[in-house]
Amino acid sequence: MKKGIIYAVLSYLIWGFLPLYWRLFQAMPAWEILGHRIVWAFVFVAVLVTCSRQWGRLRTIFSSTKSTVAVVLCSFFISMNWFLFIWAVNNNHVLETSLGYYMNPLISVLFAVIFLKEKLSAWQWASILLAGTGVGIMAVQYGQVPWVAIALAVTFSLYGLAKKLAGLDVLLGLTGETLMAMPVALGYLIYIQSQGTGTFASLSPLLMIVLLLSGAATAMPLFWFAKSMQLLPLSMVGFIQYISPTTSMLLAVFLLGEPFSQGRLVSFSFIWVALIVYSVAGFRKSRLPATN
Repeated sequence: MKKGIIYAVLSYLIWGFLPLYWRLFQAMPAWEILGHRIVWAFVFVAVLVTCSRQWGRLRTIFSSTKSTVAVVLCSFFISMNWFLFIWAVNNNHVLETSLGYYMNPLISVLFAVIFLKEKLSAWQWASILLAGTGVGIMAVQYGQVPWVAIALAVTFSLYGLAKKLAGLDVLLGLTGETLMAMPVALGYLIYIQSQGTGTFASLSPLLMIVLLLSGAATAMPLFWFAKSMQLLPLSMVGFIQYISPTTSMLLAVFLLGEPFSQGRLVSFSFIWVALIVYSVAGFRKSRLPATN
């Protein structure tokens, strides 16, 4: 249990502090940062697969049409999620990224109803309606839908749905996902460098090294998260996961200077109440005795 808590806290803390990491490369275009993130994430997981001698097992994820399609979808959705997150951070929308990851578990539940035909309790439906109200208030106040938050929540939820349908090993699944996206990312990086529009060569040596480490910064939290899921009840992981958006929100307000108006407070409050209702409903359900 203690190890599981440590793994979960580490993974969500790193995800929460990632805005500070990507802000180091604010002068780089988001597509170029994404290309490097994909390439170096693949290099990192490839080293892990080599050390664990699992290259032979990698064929299993392409052994059927279902798993191949799932890996392609996972690769697409997680790449889009990474791009949106990087773009939002470097364009001063960290609060919206926080809102998006607060919304993520509720969007995931909604997708489970739509695609997996799962049934929700009245309390779970109430939490989704509360979250929708919070988003609506923000949309009315600012005259536009908080599309960054919604897109982040939707892409990550679709990624989780594809992962669930695929049922793949964590390391092999991530290797397959980055392998599918890597040729496009590498080709793009080579192209912009050949055209003289790439900015990697203009970075300081220290920032070059930090960017190369983005592979580890991407992969390690995913492994720790997977470990925590093996060791902890899902209800406990559900509570711990809010460390990440809370950390990002505090960074946005107190360190990055993003405005946190009264309207945003009201919107976030609806999301927070929705999450409390959802979490309590899930916790109570997990404690009910099983019936035959």
